Amino acid sequence: MTEWGPDSSDAALYVFAVCDAPDPALFADVPGFAVGTPLRALRCGRLTAIVQTVPAADFTDEAWQVRMSDRSELERYARAHHHVVSAAAATCPTVPLPLATLYRGEERARQALIAETTRFRVALERTADHSEWGVKVYAATPSAEEPRPLPGTPAGRSRPAPGAGRAYLDRKRGVQARRERRHEESLRVADTVDAAFRSVAAAVRGLRLHGPELTGSSRLQVLNATYLVAEHRSHELGRLARELRDSTGAEIELSGPWVPYSFIGEV
Repeated sequence: MTEWGPDSSDAALYVFAVCDAPDPALFADVPGFAVGTPLRALRCGRLTAIVQTVPAADFTDEAWQVRMSDRSELERYARAHHHVVSAAAATCPTVPLPLATLYRGEERARQALIAETTRFRVALERTADHSEWGVKVYAATPSAEEPRPLPGTPAGRSRPAPGAGRAYLDRKRGVQARRERRHEESLRVADTVDAAFRSVAAAVRGLRLHGPELTGSSRLQVLNATYLVAEHRSHELGRLARELRDSTGAEIELSGPWVPYSFIGEV
């Protein structure tokens, strides 16, 4: 919902989030993007936006293209954005806006946000007093399991012993069968963990599984999901994770609480 282009003036209005009623005092020490230009609240009908005036030259398409190729610089901007969103979410229900949401001025921002009031109100009510928690489950990857080669062939003998070929194929089928059973068991464990966390969550989103390049070659990720949990039930999650680790033997990672980015819908 950003509006920006090459004909921008010297300054732009960056919108970090839309909230209910944030406490302005909590933003006094949060720099945002423009050090020396304070964050401020912009009233937009039934909503309050957290905004900051920023140099337009820092947010042109060309500037973002350069930034996208510089991972550390991109992370710096993403962290600054998240810092402001987290400060707002600590005080009141908050809907984060995407990175680099800009308008040409307060009036244009106000018009655009007021036009989306219904959608923002739905998101604020859905996530009020809730946090997002991530759950990842890993099954141990067994060491390479291949059938032993055919029995050693005596020197000078070109053929394996009688029956050795069939025995080799049987062992190979056995390896495949055990691999399939482990995979099925891993999926059952993932279903068990997911069902347990669903029982305390208000909403769930499944995420793409991470491959070995992200998880490490010795771990197989079988569940990657995020759960919207009421704050008064968040204390249950640590105990639940421990019990599931003990009962399933799976490696379970629990992270949070986070601002519920995954449950605000398209904004």
